[in-house]
Amino acid sequence: MSRRHRRNRRNKNAAILVPWNQYPREYGTANLGHVVLMGDSILDCKHYTKDDPDVAERLYGELGEDWKVTLAARDGATTLSLPWQTEQDIPLDATRIILSIGGNDAMGEVGILTDKREMRIVDSLYELALMREMFKFRYEDAILPLLELGIPVTVCTIYDCDWDDSQKDAILTALSLFNDVIIRFAYEHDLPVIDLRPLLTSAEDYELTIEPSALGAAKIGAAIAKHIRSLAPVRDNWYMENHQP
Repeated sequence: MSRRHRRNRRNKNAAILVPWNQYPREYGTANLGHVVLMGDSILDCKHYTKDDPDVAERLYGELGEDWKVTLAARDGATTLSLPWQTEQDIPLDATRIILSIGGNDAMGEVGILTDKREMRIVDSLYELALMREMFKFRYEDAILPLLELGIPVTVCTIYDCDWDDSQKDAILTALSLFNDVIIRFAYEHDLPVIDLRPLLTSAEDYELTIEPSALGAAKIGAAIAKHIRSLAPVRDNWYMENHQP
């Protein structure tokens, strides 16, 4: 089944995200390559950058008009709803997918960190281990169908966000478990990784604690552009092999 026909298939999780008319948004032409942004609000952040460029616009500005950038990511997406994006009309001329997913899964587990029950340290570690394993299964189930499309994929880690000091250490410890899953999966499947944690390190990089600000979006867009340019020879070879007339 071609990717252009996949949109007729309905996924049981499709109702989680509303298919707004402005999605996917596209910029430029695919003369040199076509980058598709998939996942959550780390990439779909126009609501938070407001009048300033979001990640997709920054990326297009960095790469130039001979590159095409498609924003398919949706604010609020999780590993459970990612298949909805995968089954949509992913462009046939896509040469690289940039994926950021998992942050909202992590936010759904914050309750574990605020549990007031008195627990032994070993029991708390078992709770965290279970959380990690459940995310591992969801992450694999969400991304393996995406890899089957045959388009090269780069994954992003979950950035640290701007937590207040009373929560920061505990939440960053938990996030490290989610990022461990992402990095291990990437290593096992030979996928490149863009680590966002060293990039967004100040309060000015965030809006509403967990969303990219205009400054954060600029940093993410620049990092993706740098990554894409570093892969250009690989992209050229893959495109020629898979787009013969």
